[in-house]
Order: sequence, then structure tokens, then C-alpha cells
Amino acid sequence: MNKKSMYLVLGVVAVALAFLLGGMIDLFPAEEAAAKPEFVNVYTSRHYGVEPVFERFTRETGIQVRFTTGSDAVLRERLRAEGKNTPADVYMAVDAGNLWLAGEAGLLAPLESQVLRDNIPAHLRDAGNRWFGLTRRVRTILYHPDRVNPAELSTYEALTDPKWAGRLVMRPATHSYTQSLVSSLIAAHGPARAEEIVRGWVANRPTLIDSDTRILEALAAGQGDVAITNHYYLGRLLQANPQFPIRVFWANQNDRGAHQNISGAGVTTHAPNRANAIKLLEWLATAGQADFASSNHEYPANPNATAHPIIVGFGEFKADPLNIGEFGRLQAEAVQILDRAGYR
Repeated sequence: MNKKSMYLVLGVVAVALAFLLGGMIDLFPAEEAAAKPEFVNVYTSRHYGVEPVFERFTRETGIQVRFTTGSDAVLRERLRAEGKNTPADVYMAVDAGNLWLAGEAGLLAPLESQVLRDNIPAHLRDAGNRWFGLTRRVRTILYHPDRVNPAELSTYEALTDPKWAGRLVMRPATHSYTQSLVSSLIAAHGPARAEEIVRGWVANRPTLIDSDTRILEALAAGQGDVAITNHYYLGRLLQANPQFPIRVFWANQNDRGAHQNISGAGVTTHAPNRANAIKLLEWLATAGQADFASSNHEYPANPNATAHPIIVGFGEFKADPLNIGEFGRLQAEAVQILDRAGYR
């Protein structure tokens, strides 16, 4: 065989092999796609108890949850910096103000989900459907029953009474919980009256501790008599020690109701797994709602879900029906009021 014939034969063989291999590669595309695992990537500041809940979601849907934890602000800035290249499908935060800021920054995409609209009340979600509350966190008055008669307690505003001087323990002004509480005062009374209330708290020389758990431990140790904290911190402490001595008082029951915030989530604007992200949010609002709320002793956002028995034991109460998006809209003004009033 001369060289020309040999090259011709080799060329024919090469073409045949390429055709055969190409056909083999395309023989089982459906099986390969089916074998490829599905994911949803979550940036979350709500890290208590999420792993068993996410594991249950994976068992029921086959979608694996990969999550990154951090503070609300840090995760929000990371989303902003990553832009279109973000791996995040879901941004989950523990304060409505942070979700509002993410929505206003264009980091969250509007969702058309009848499931979410049907199961999450309107005042616990964004009017533009960019984020949805998944649990309720009630920031109310806590007290030591050996040193405080609950008949002495009534409202957040009444904690300006001089009888609480040196007896009050609160969170610093830098924390979003404090800023959202002051935002609710602005919504209820206007900025001038809200500033008077904050100045009244400051005049009572509150002890400022940047941890709700440590605030409650300080009350138990006699380092204060009355505090404002989120309810679920007491739930956790009672879970560990049913004899923990601090009690809940539901604030403002004769007017607007106790201040409530949320933990919630939205789908990111550039989510690479958008369909899976929507499935996760819808599942957390329905089948996974009770487990997600109970994992941190929070109240469900879905009114049809059951709360953890420990917090059911706190009794029924009226919650402020204010649309929680107001906490974001009024946050900057709340920070200015805290600063002018000398609340640090």
C-alpha cells in the first residue's frame, strides 16, 4: 500500500471513529442529566437550626442545599460585589430592614408565586414580592418576677418612667433590632415623639449589652430588672433550663400590639438555580414552616403552622400589624434619632 492510499484509509477510519464516538456520547443524554445532582445555594445570617431543616428539604425534593453564613450586611455586600457571577440563589436575613435594603439595591428579584402569597400574610412580605417573611420574631419586654410586678409593666413607651432608672437592660444602637424597634416608634408616633421616647430610655441609664442571651442572663444574675429582647432567646434558655427565672410580658397590648420582626428570604436577581430557589422558599412557607420556625423557637409566619410548645406557653398576644417593610424605609431616620438622643 502506497502512502497516499494509507493516508486515505487512516482518514476514513478517523472519520468513522469520530462519528461513532459522537454517537456514543449522545446515546444517554437523559440518563446523564438525571444523574446530575440539583442544588440551591443560600447566603444566610439565620444559622440556628437550619441544617436539619435543609436536610429534610433535600430528602423530600432531591435538591441539595449549600449554604454560606455571615452577617446580613456582609452577605448583602458580597452579593453586590459578585453581581452577575454570584453563586447565591437565596438571600436569607434576620431583619426586615436588611431584606428591604437588599430589595432596594436590586439584589432580589420579584417572584410570581401564588404559594407564597397564599401562605405569608401581606404585612409580612414585600409589596413588590421581592422578599417574604418566613418566621416572626417578637421583640418585647422581659423581666425578673422576683423584682418586678408585671402589673407595673405596659408599653415600650412607659419604660421612660424614672422608676426604671438603672434597672433597664437593652441592645446597643448599632444593632438592627434596636433600629427596627425605633422605626416602629416612628411609624406609630412620628419622628418627634419617637425621639422623646428614645431620650427617655437614655435618661434611665440603660445597661447596653450586644447579645440578647447575655441580656437575659444579666437579668437572671440581678444585673438589671427589665429588658427588651426577642422572645426566642428566652425560648432557647428555657429549653436548656426549664427553671430559668425570666418571664415574658407582651408590650402594648392595649394599643398597637407588640413589635414584631421577621427572618425571611428572597431569590437573588442573578440566581443560577432560580427554579430550585423558588421551590425552597415555597417549601419553607408550607411543608417546612413549622420545623423552620421551631428550630429557633420563632413564631411561624404562616398562620396555619404550629409553634414550638415552649413559646405556646408564653400565651396569646396581639402583634403590631404594621407592614414590616417600614423598618427598612425608616431605618436611616431611626439611626439619626438614636444618635441625636445619645443612645449608643
